[in-house]
Amino acid sequence: MNDDIRRRLLECPMEIQGRILSASNATLHCSLDEDLAAVYKPQRGERPLWDFPTGTLTGREVASFEIDRALGFGLIPPTAWREDGPAGPGMCQMWVDEDDDARLVDVVAPDAVPSEWIPVLRATDGIGNPVALVHADDERLQAMAVLDAILNNGDRKGGHVITDVDGNVWAVDHGVTLSVEPKLRTVLWGWAGTAIPTQLLTAVESLHGQLMDGAPEIERWLDRYEVDALIDRCASLIKYGTFPVPNEDWPAIPWPVF
Repeated sequence: MNDDIRRRLLECPMEIQGRILSASNATLHCSLDEDLAAVYKPQRGERPLWDFPTGTLTGREVASFEIDRALGFGLIPPTAWREDGPAGPGMCQMWVDEDDDARLVDVVAPDAVPSEWIPVLRATDGIGNPVALVHADDERLQAMAVLDAILNNGDRKGGHVITDVDGNVWAVDHGVTLSVEPKLRTVLWGWAGTAIPTQLLTAVESLHGQLMDGAPEIERWLDRYEVDALIDRCASLIKYGTFPVPNEDWPAIPWPVF
């Protein structure tokens, strides 16, 4: 099914329905045919960042999808590059309808942490009330945490973890990924320092092998140094076999968290 959706993302005419104003870069909601909607991010709508080369963020979204696909996780919605987008070349990704009542990341009162959920940090809200950032102890989020470590994801907000109306879990918004410099910022620190499950490490080993043999669908979006850093991150996960811990030289939690 995902291959068919990706084919349609590549081939079907896109019609812009509106703009998502909360996004920092130009993010457009589009329809492709009767039953397929998409998020379209034109390259020319990127806001320049000091720490990423200009015009590369949308390509990093496609690279992230290809990495997720190579891992076999299936967490990133089908994603394609459109040269003929209505606002120019850019990334096109299947739209996901979120079930707001099925979120797996939340901010709650410290005494209201759901059973079997994992607290990440405690803080205070805008009026001084204590709150806790928490996420579910869910194997799909474990896979997402491994994916983020590989991607060096600098912006895994709670709102970038989506549960759809059918109960599927998706990871979205991967523009600030795949830097050479360590930039991991995430709300999914619940397993930090603990052993990565065997099946996830096996997937990382497979990706590492593919990259060592050459993976043009990934490499076309990155420079040589970024590919080398990607290979090194896979090798480090394989060597140590544990989820990463926060870097003291870099903020661990994205802001805002949602």
